[in-house]
Amino acid sequence: MTGVTVRPAAPDEGEDVRRVTRDAFGDEGELIVRILDDLDHGGLTRGSLVAVVEDAVVGHVGLSAAWLDARERLVDVWVLSPLSVAPAHQRHGIGGALLESALDSARQAGVPLVFLEGSPDYYGARGFERARDRDFLPASRRTPVDAFQVAVMPPWETWMTGALVYPDVWWRHDAAGLRDPLLAQLETTMGTWHA
Repeated sequence: MTGVTVRPAAPDEGEDVRRVTRDAFGDEGELIVRILDDLDHGGLTRGSLVAVVEDAVVGHVGLSAAWLDARERLVDVWVLSPLSVAPAHQRHGIGGALLESALDSARQAGVPLVFLEGSPDYYGARGFERARDRDFLPASRRTPVDAFQVAVMPPWETWMTGALVYPDVWWRHDAAGLRDPLLAQLETTMGTWHA
């Protein structure tokens, strides 16, 4: 990972972020770009970090506002999505560096919880844990149990449990949880939610 710098995205790097996101997500890339743009236009973006190699943006991680519907009150939390690394730069530690910086940003902002939907193998080794183990519920029942993950940090308190509430952007794009046939495939290997 020599020569990689992670920093906040500059205002003029929007198209670089969109390019990296499209390249990283392939067929889903355009949808992810629309979600990023809508989060930004809706004032929901809390962080946008880029990984730069030789003055070129090769990775990006987005952080956005959400809420935890705890018994005592709503708690402001963040959602980490998307994490994008240009295909030619994957498997060189860039994603891990972006995740580390994203969690540092959350700590500095005093955010108690950062949620995501993703691979437990990848994110579990990088500061996240299965959210269900701490009594958190996903925003959608269509989220495989092991894919729903959380990073817990001070000032988290034990009363802060409940359901994650996504802003409407995720619902307008039908991007909360998964749909069949992918959902059925992942449930076979990762497990399902039970009422």
